[in-house]
Amino acid sequence: MRKYEGLFILEVAGKEDVEKDIIDRVQKEIEAAGGSVETVQKMGPKPYARTTAKHNAGNYVNVIFHAPPAAITALDAKFHLDTELFRWHLTEFVVEKPRKERRGPIEESELLAPARK
Repeated sequence: MRKYEGLFILEVAGKEDVEKDIIDRVQKEIEAAGGSVETVQKMGPKPYARTTAKHNAGNYVNVIFHAPPAAITALDAKFHLDTELFRWHLTEFVVEKPRKERRGPIEESELLAPARK
C-alpha cells in the first residue's frame, strides 16, 4: 500500500450541509477500493483562478490515504460518476528528504581561487 494525497473540489453551491455527505462518500469509495483514510482536512470555500459560466468558487478538501496502486484508476473512474465532485487530483505522497548541511562558511580564498576544469 502506498500513501496518496487527494485534493477535491466539491460542488456544493446553494446546498446546505452536503459537504459532510460528499466527504463520507469519498471515504467509503477509498475504503471499498482497499484503502484506508489517514486524515481529512477541510480547506473551506475558495474562488477559482479561472471562473467559468457556471462556477466561480468551490469547497476544497484535502484527503491523505493509503491504497494499493491499482486502486487509483478505479477511484478515478468512480469519482467521474459523482456529480457533486467538481474536480479532484490524486498524487502519491512523497516525503522530502532533509538537505545536507553546508560544511561551513565559504572562505575568501575559495572565492578568489581560479575555476577548475
